Amino acid sequence: MTAVTMVTTAMAAATVTAKARRTPALVLVAHGTRSPAGIAVTEALAGRVRALRPDLGVRVGYLGLVAPSLDEVLAGLRGEAVLVPLLLGTGHHVRVDIPAAVASAGPRLRCRTAPALGPHPLLAEALADRLAEAGREARSPDPVVLAAAGSSDPAARADTARMARLLALRMGVRVVPSCVSGDGPRPAAAVAALRDEGHEGVSVATYLTAPGHFSASVREAVRGPGRESAQDSVRESVRDSVRESVGRGVSDVLVSRPLGPHDAVARLVVRRYQQACAGGCGHPGSSWTPVTSDGRIRTA
Repeated sequence: MTAVTMVTTAMAAATVTAKARRTPALVLVAHGTRSPAGIAVTEALAGRVRALRPDLGVRVGYLGLVAPSLDEVLAGLRGEAVLVPLLLGTGHHVRVDIPAAVASAGPRLRCRTAPALGPHPLLAEALADRLAEAGREARSPDPVVLAAAGSSDPAARADTARMARLLALRMGVRVVPSCVSGDGPRPAAAVAALRDEGHEGVSVATYLTAPGHFSASVREAVRGPGRESAQDSVRESVRDSVRESVGRGVSDVLVSRPLGPHDAVARLVVRRYQQACAGGCGHPGSSWTPVTSDGRIRTA
């Protein structure tokens, strides 16, 4: 190798290294759960994101119950980072908890926080696929109940209603929003009301990112306790090709599993990251979130 070639190679390597250093880290902000299946699904989603963007440093920080916490992840970073909440609507975590964690990181880290994942058409794609995996016929005209975690925040409830409309457009059927907690109709009540109207083939789309307390509440409220072991739950949650069987023999209501590591969800995470990067990183220790003129967080 000539001296000129060696210098050229060294310069190219230095350019690649400098570019990598300028690329903000991607921090996935997860809610946190005591469910081993929920943790496995979150990590599987992170793996899919890494496969889509192997050039990024992808980390997962949890808002509670699981290590590493978001504070711990941010404490280990320098330079720039983009936080993408694995949350499905605007609520307390997006408005308060994540900005507080970013502020505590101090001036060594420049951060941007992307909007919550939902509502978005890519989530409608994932929800429709999960329903199909659960056994819903592709051309079924029967309505769907969208089962979300719920919130007392009006903005979060509005996001769930918008997601129901997006899923209705995707599937061409009526979709009724419901929630496990907070204000609004419960999934079981929504199913019962639709059946009272004469719809026998009602199915439930679980609008949650991963298994845990809320997904178990949806299953048990609508179909009764399931009989899977924790090991079965983890295996089915992280394997897209396997249909989930919830509450076997209890009822004929189809209940989809959570969104999990669906390819459309991973693509949406990357899109949120790219949109946040397009605006550049914020001031040291601050969090920037795109909002509309009336104060709502953008979801485009």
